[in-house]
Order: sequence, then C-alpha cells, then structure tokens
Amino acid sequence: MKSSQSLPRVLRVVRQFSNHTEQFGYKKVLEGEKEGLVRGVFASVAGNYDVMNDLMSGGMHRLWKDDFVQKIGIQAMVAARRQTKSTEPLRFLDVAGGTGDISFRIIKALEKSGALDDAVSQETSQEGGLVRPGSVVTISDINPAMLEAGRKRAFDGRFSRQTLAHVGFREANAQTLPFEDNSFDVYTIAFGLRNVTDIDAALVEARRVLKPGGRFLCLEFSAIPKRFGPLRQIYDAYSFAAIPIIGQVVAGDRASYQYLVESIRLFPKQEELVAKLEGAGFKHASYTNYTAGVVAVHTGFKL
Repeated sequence: MKSSQSLPRVLRVVRQFSNHTEQFGYKKVLEGEKEGLVRGVFASVAGNYDVMNDLMSGGMHRLWKDDFVQKIGIQAMVAARRQTKSTEPLRFLDVAGGTGDISFRIIKALEKSGALDDAVSQETSQEGGLVRPGSVVTISDINPAMLEAGRKRAFDGRFSRQTLAHVGFREANAQTLPFEDNSFDVYTIAFGLRNVTDIDAALVEARRVLKPGGRFLCLEFSAIPKRFGPLRQIYDAYSFAAIPIIGQVVAGDRASYQYLVESIRLFPKQEELVAKLEGAGFKHASYTNYTAGVVAVHTGFKL
C-alpha cells in the first residue's frame, strides 16, 4: 500500500499547473520545468560523470563515499540479522544511484559479510528497467542515461552472476517512489538530494518506503562554517572559476557544471537539513561534516 504517498503526488500535480517557481541554480524557473532541466543536465554529464568527480574533488569523493558506506554498519546489521535467525534479507535502496558508486560499495560489503549467500531473488521485467522483487540492493535514478551507465558498470565483470541476481535497477522519481510502504532497511542518496525539485516531499517518501527501524543516509555538498573563513574563500573561488572550465574542457559542457556549483550553494545548510528530516518524521536526525563541511552526511531513523 502507498496511501501515505498521495499528498506529495497531489502537491506535485497542483504545483505543475500553478505559477510556483523553483531555483535551477541561480535561475528561477517554473517548478514543472525544473525536473526536465535537471534531467537534461545529468543526461549531458553521464558519460564523463566519474572523471569529472575525480577532477572536481581531487579524488576526495572516493574517500567520502567509502566512509559514507561504512557509516551504514553493514557488518553489524548482518550479524544482528543472523543472531535473530531472520530469513528475510536486508534490503537497500540507493536513490539517485546513477553510476552505482554507493550501491557497488554496499554490494561489496554484503559480499564480504556473506549476506548474499542465503538471499533468494527472482528476476522479472517491469516498466522502467530491470527489477527484481527479491533484490537486496535496488539502484534507483530518475535519469535513464545515468541508470544505464550504472547498469553497464555492474555488468562489466566486477561482480559474479550470483551477486548480480540480487541487484535491481529502477527508473524512478525520488518524490514519488514506485515502492510499497515499509520495503527497505536502508535508504541512501549521495549527491542527489539537492537536485530534487521538492526536498521535503522526497524526505517524506524516503521515510514511507523505509521499514520501521530503517535508516536514512544522505551524502551531499554542504556549507563550510564561518570559522573556516580562508578555506571558504578558496573553495568558492575554485568552485565558480575552475569547475565550469573543467567541465568545458573535459566534457564540453560548461553550463551543466555551472548549474552544479550553483545548486550546491542553494542547498540547505547542515542544521536546516536536520530540521527538514525532523519535519518529515525522522528521529535522531544528525549530521557529520567531512573536509570541514565541504560535504556532510545526514542520518535519521524511522521509529
């Protein structure tokens, strides 16, 4: 049942036929237009996404993502599940999962723990992509180009056929997820929440699809505190001067990377996002800064 999903859907439809505006970077656009514009940005950058991430972050994004997945505590979750002798596998939803950076780390951790050995999955084809009802890890993204990039990487030989039997792909909007209530133990979203048109609706959806006791984790660019004034100045100068130029040289697309820089500056600051998590019904909402607040991990529980 997805009854609690009705309000975000209704609000979204009403706003599409109103004059409600949203920020697309520093530009104001009608809310109904933003989704298509963001989709176009990521369709444009999909082919160079990983290379650009390395260049823009100096490779730091790999360390951020490693630590982000470690925060899930997969080994402890698997151990607890075994202790209770539960036969139901842990289920993970990676929203805005695109090229699979987070999902693949989760899968490797599950392989290491042996958690995939007892999981049973049946393959079936559904609208929007390959979906397995028994999937342990579901990779979801609104952009088919990003999702296809992730699918190709998943099947490039890095995982066995047995492991891939527990991975599903689904094209989906974070604001209106096509999953039943109480479906997942963990919901992750990395560098994707700031591109959602309605962050509050996406957070409500995240809580809806989580099981009671489930955990939400978000890795996203954030705000460097004022006490790190010189670092803020250097970071701002690099972001606005260098990143769009790198985008032009490497990907032939300055405009998309200009949007990405602007979207970071407009994203809610750490405490503001904590308040949004609490407003969506999450408990024990908190955050951890990485690299002096360049990025932050926000977490919350459905209790």
